[in-house]
Amino acid sequence: MSAHQDSQERGNFIQRYALWREEDVAAADRVRRVSEENQLELIRLSFADQHGILRGKSITVGELDQVFSGGCTMTTTLLFKDTSHRTVYSVWEAGAGIGRDDLAGACDFVMVPDPTTFRVLPWAERTGWMQCDIFHPDGRPISFSTRQIGRDAIRRLAESGYDYTCGLEVEFHVLKLEDPKLQPGQAGQPGDPPDVSLLSHGYQYLTEFRMDELEPVVEIIRRGVLELDLPLRSIEVEYGPSQCEFTFQPRTGIEGADDMVLFRSAVKQICRRHGYHGTFMCRPQVTNLFSSGWHLHQSLVDRKSQENAFMAQDEGDVLSATGRQYVAGLLENAAAACVFTTPTINGYKRYQPYSLAPERAHWAYDNKGAMIRVLGGHGDPASRIENRIGEPAANPYLYIASQIYSGLDGIERKLSPPPPVETPYASDATLLPASLIESLAALRNSDVFKTALGEEFIDYILTIKEAEVSRFLSEVTDWEQREYFEIF
Repeated sequence: MSAHQDSQERGNFIQRYALWREEDVAAADRVRRVSEENQLELIRLSFADQHGILRGKSITVGELDQVFSGGCTMTTTLLFKDTSHRTVYSVWEAGAGIGRDDLAGACDFVMVPDPTTFRVLPWAERTGWMQCDIFHPDGRPISFSTRQIGRDAIRRLAESGYDYTCGLEVEFHVLKLEDPKLQPGQAGQPGDPPDVSLLSHGYQYLTEFRMDELEPVVEIIRRGVLELDLPLRSIEVEYGPSQCEFTFQPRTGIEGADDMVLFRSAVKQICRRHGYHGTFMCRPQVTNLFSSGWHLHQSLVDRKSQENAFMAQDEGDVLSATGRQYVAGLLENAAAACVFTTPTINGYKRYQPYSLAPERAHWAYDNKGAMIRVLGGHGDPASRIENRIGEPAANPYLYIASQIYSGLDGIERKLSPPPPVETPYASDATLLPASLIESLAALRNSDVFKTALGEEFIDYILTIKEAEVSRFLSEVTDWEQREYFEIF
């Protein structure tokens, strides 16, 4: 069924269920105007799935008005995929194997464009892009929509008197694509990973020479990112080979998560079109590569005073009372939150001592070995905390939601953090989970996240991630072969 026929069947879906605000209507007019001015031919419609991966359809510009009326349908099975694209739930059974008849039988849901997210894609000829929100055909929001979950967390924070501000600091690798492994026998779920080579040696952290070696591909990425109007702040050569870091200006509300979703997708597409492979995998199995992290800088703004709620009011303090309570909440809930900050099996290989990554749940003032690094101080309006726990493959909406609900737990219960550490790798603080299995167990026992996100969503995400773990445990690894094949 075409988008036109599909939309006609639903009538004016967006207006009927009041899914747009006035600013959305105005933004839609701008989309039409810019599409005409740039002679666009296609518009990509995407939503961020449970893994933070963009999925969607492309429509011709001639279908734009119909989609702005009735949205665009997608199949609900996309909500039940693991990272190999295997469908985890029994969607052909009653209730789709999850007790939800409204998601059974690979039925449709409706993507509703958010015209405020519209971009002209600089790497795709005459192509625009919009992120979408997802709804049932009767206008109800899809409860598993991670963008909606992020919005709900922002709204819950606002009800407590605060607005959320975050800045992204994202590490990733850019490698030369040698063999994309596209022979039919190399396809699968998942397919064979590509063969790659380095663009630069590593372990010359922040040297200009290494930056110049990466500049040819970094320039292409940088120009694309700026043309997308993402708030790029700085570019750095990171510690390991072919590794770089992009940082972004602080954003409010859900904007930071929206930026991250688009940035990751842009990097991968731009790199691929120019013969490179961009990866946000935490620790690729490429000799000598160094782990990548996603450090999330955060602060709260008091909605009444419009002041930074983390800024210390007393001389000698580094954080306000609210800031300390927020930190205490992050530490208290760190293990369960790891499912959202570090959602892959691979990500836990980063939690190593003396590695610029945390291994324990603690905090410190301006110390990059701690999980929470506090920056600023008395009278500093830029006071903030940097949580260094995350991996760059995390779903941005769930990462941010986990921070807000953890921090709110600390504020509402008026928790006090332990004293800050000075030697983070020698601390006796609680170790972070050593594996995704451990963090899944912590989430299963978390009343904080069950209350905040609902038991249905917790069961849903646990089932998807446990299926991923089960597949991993069923594979015979290189380590096992080396360890046991000859000796036994």
